[in-house]
Amino acid sequence: MSSEFWIISAPGDKTGQQTFEKLNSVTQGPEKLSTNSKFQIPDLKVGTLDVLVGLSDELGKLDVYCESVTRKIAQYIGEVLEDTRDKLQANLKVNEVPPANYLQRFQWDLAKYPIKQSLKSISEIIAKQVNQIESDLKSKATAYNNLKGNLQSLERKATGSLLTRNLGDMVKREDFVLDSEYLTTLVVVVPKNIYNDWNLKYEKLTDMVVPRSSKKIFDDNENVLVTVTLFKRVVDEFKHHCRENKFSVRDFTYSEEEIQSGKTELTKLEADKKKQFGPLVKWLKVNFGECFAAWLHVKALRVFVESVLRYGLPVNFQAMVVQPSKRSTKRLRDVLKQLYSHLDNSALQQGTDEVDIPGIGLGGSEYYPYVSYKMTLDLVEQR
Repeated sequence: MSSEFWIISAPGDKTGQQTFEKLNSVTQGPEKLSTNSKFQIPDLKVGTLDVLVGLSDELGKLDVYCESVTRKIAQYIGEVLEDTRDKLQANLKVNEVPPANYLQRFQWDLAKYPIKQSLKSISEIIAKQVNQIESDLKSKATAYNNLKGNLQSLERKATGSLLTRNLGDMVKREDFVLDSEYLTTLVVVVPKNIYNDWNLKYEKLTDMVVPRSSKKIFDDNENVLVTVTLFKRVVDEFKHHCRENKFSVRDFTYSEEEIQSGKTELTKLEADKKKQFGPLVKWLKVNFGECFAAWLHVKALRVFVESVLRYGLPVNFQAMVVQPSKRSTKRLRDVLKQLYSHLDNSALQQGTDEVDIPGIGLGGSEYYPYVSYKMTLDLVEQR
């Protein structure tokens, strides 16, 4: 089956069950065009026609907003878990079940969205809830991303090029002349291909270089790390001549306190990341479910409002969830058009051309003789 679902509604026959059975009768033959289920919407307050028309447009915008925030959370769960796409899908749950199951067994949450309130009030409750989730997501993501970025920066310094790498793990106290009034030890990065040049030249780059003081400390694929001891008064001149010969003097002063501090900071950031990871993932999973449920309640409100605008009063329609079989989308639309063509004669001429009928709130989307809204539950983009 595809990840696309249609929430549709049609006027009720004697019972909603009969309306549902009619749908099944045309879609469940040998072709098996779709999997269908009832979409139960409670008896909501209708309000005036003017309110319904205005609300139709507002709900369209709220629908897009809720979907956007839901997808943001799903995407960020993937970033935090650093998971494969399949594993991520397994982590996206609504009330402990996959989103598709929640949609196909939808039940209105009476505690969160009391049906005694007006449709507008319910939509405002949902908008406020989702807005708060988005705001919290931004602050939590910023804090975690900053921590992760700082940690990655320190890790790069611990493993990167000798030109930028943290030297604390490579040097020892005995590599340096310390507490001398006149002498100092410099740390120099020498490209491997000119390491012989260094050995031939370093004593002559300037006066007052201690003979045979160069000592190899570490090397990687590209460079060699060496120390050299000289008089403090010639340091600037020595650095200048090093640059001329493509030897890079690192700005480094040996300090056991700073070396220990760097190690402590890395350990602290690793601990902080581990400490924040669990609660963050839990928050994301919970609020993905909350946001998806809110989004589906907006869909229910849209189906209700459009059904009343289309089919009139008293309220009598059956909403249904239709999951098209793969490669059956066009055929299924044709079958539904034939089944419900009596609802709107204009549909026979217009087909599914794009139209915008005042009060119906389609906003230029495809028009069908029955109410229809699409949901695509492929919530995570390919990475």
